Amino acid sequence: MNNANKISAISFTDFKSVARALTVVENDLPGAADLLKNLRFDKEAPIIGITGPPGAGKSTLVNALIHQLTERGKNVAVLAIDPTSPFNFGSLLGDRIRMTSHFNSPNVFIRSLATRGSLGGLSAKTIEMSDVLRAAGFDYIFVETVGVGQSEIEIAGLADLTLVVLVPESGDEIQNIKSGLMEIADAFIINKADRDGADFFVNNLKKLAGEKHKSIAVIKTVASQNTGIEEVINLIEKPNGQKTERRALLLTEKAYSLIRQRRMANVDKQNLHRQIAELVDKKDFNLYSFVDKW
Repeated sequence: MNNANKISAISFTDFKSVARALTVVENDLPGAADLLKNLRFDKEAPIIGITGPPGAGKSTLVNALIHQLTERGKNVAVLAIDPTSPFNFGSLLGDRIRMTSHFNSPNVFIRSLATRGSLGGLSAKTIEMSDVLRAAGFDYIFVETVGVGQSEIEIAGLADLTLVVLVPESGDEIQNIKSGLMEIADAFIINKADRDGADFFVNNLKKLAGEKHKSIAVIKTVASQNTGIEEVINLIEKPNGQKTERRALLLTEKAYSLIRQRRMANVDKQNLHRQIAELVDKKDFNLYSFVDKW
């Protein structure tokens, strides 16, 4: 039986089947294309993007959300997008380590995915693997991104709901927020809100949101203490009510990422590194001439 014919066996009740399908897709193993083309979605599980700068407490927030959702009998999947190591081209697995308390839960599936050099901490593989999880029948799918400045905006092309996690100290970067993240956020989660300056920062964010004439929730949390988590849960449990125009935009972004990946498929970064390493010390090495040959 080929991988495509195993689609019907992919279910949140059988984590091995889910892991197997994700591995096939992530590594472009034989049958991956057919597997994706035969995906069927019996429920409209929302994909919730969690982004924001390092140190904002994204993993702690996801942990708290998972705990409350599973208490309500929900089945949750998490794609933890880890930075790709420049040395071994693999995932550093940091987020999975921080979520160990959920590893044995029958209602929680966690998978790490290396960014594979994608600037926004995302890759076309994220889109494909998220769709595998949707087809498996999970109630909620969280995608936690690396969060590296303006490039984290890529999450908007994937998620049905985008939560931007910040801390009160982010007030120093208010202009960056205004110029970039304000465009993609469905909600700002001000984590570690027991710190000084939290209320001032929240008020500034609300003013900025008003200037954009967009309904953006601003929620204070202390995820390590489960404070404010109920309000975030209420937000993500609201009916999506996604209009056709919004859905078309999301699918366009997904299609663009997938097409870009297909066109770059023959560019092997490790091979690129090997070739440059052999040429870099030569006096006549010219980067632009080298790139032209590719």
